[in-house]
Amino acid sequence: MPAIRLKTLADRSQPLGPGHRMCAGCSITSVVRQILLGSERPVVVVSATGCLEVTTSIYPFTAWQVPWLHCAFENAAATASGVEATCRALARQGRLAQEVNIVVFAGDGGTYDIGLQALSGAWERGHRVLYVCYDNEAYMNTGVQRSSATPRGAWTSTTPLGRETVGKTRPRKDIIAIAVAHGLPYVAQAAPSHWQDLGQKARAAFAADGPAFLNVLAPCVPGWRYEPERSIEVARLAVESRYWPLYEVVQGQYRLTYQPRRPQPLEAFLAAQGRFQHLLGPEHEALRRVVEADVQQQWDELLRRCGLAPAAPEAAAAGEGAEAHADAHVEPT
Repeated sequence: MPAIRLKTLADRSQPLGPGHRMCAGCSITSVVRQILLGSERPVVVVSATGCLEVTTSIYPFTAWQVPWLHCAFENAAATASGVEATCRALARQGRLAQEVNIVVFAGDGGTYDIGLQALSGAWERGHRVLYVCYDNEAYMNTGVQRSSATPRGAWTSTTPLGRETVGKTRPRKDIIAIAVAHGLPYVAQAAPSHWQDLGQKARAAFAADGPAFLNVLAPCVPGWRYEPERSIEVARLAVESRYWPLYEVVQGQYRLTYQPRRPQPLEAFLAAQGRFQHLLGPEHEALRRVVEADVQQQWDELLRRCGLAPAAPEAAAAGEGAEAHADAHVEPT
């Protein structure tokens, strides 16, 4: 698959236009634009209730310049399944002039939690739909409540800091493994900071012969508590600290698509956000060590799934990472 060029993307029309009411610095619009520019066909967008929906479609205005359908938190995948089935029926009848790509955008609340039942059904039935989770790791649209995508130790309005709790106590759900268990032909994790990696994965997902799933990190200014201009920087720190690895799973085979040359310490990612500030003090050092162990364990497990050997503990402590592996961008298949 040829590499994506900025000049080529700049010459294309924008499916999501300006004039939306996202928070200043919100990363979701960057995620949406990068993914939609990866489609070579016309697109139909289905939006679950969430930040993206409420800020781009306030009646009587819309920022969408493509066919767009809003549905509830819990039924986005079912709605998209109906759209896909309709398109197939129209094509059989000769009433659809050209093929279209159908894509769902939903947050982690509408994906990991509320919408998982409908999503599992759509995957099992094999609908050719690209489902994108813009993962900001909490229910940001309704007040920053914790979701099953919220990482251990993070502050949310329902896992506050106090005598009883010090942030969320449970690790986040592995939604990628759940998608892979459904036998999807293409699954990937990405971040807006690495635009070429994300764009290539979007193209691969749209081209998949069956359901596809992208889980894309979407840093949230009010929920993560950082300055609006730092969204892409925070996303990059997530990747470079290996908190948010970039990889794809093609027909069940895991593959890293990016390896940090000099991994950043996890503390750099934690310190960039207010939701983790309590972990930086000496009184919560034990919890910070647990969070660091979570990230290291997940990274090592990912390397094993990719057929790579985890780094020796002394090499990891020196910041060398898995130096035996390619440490630059790897093009997705």
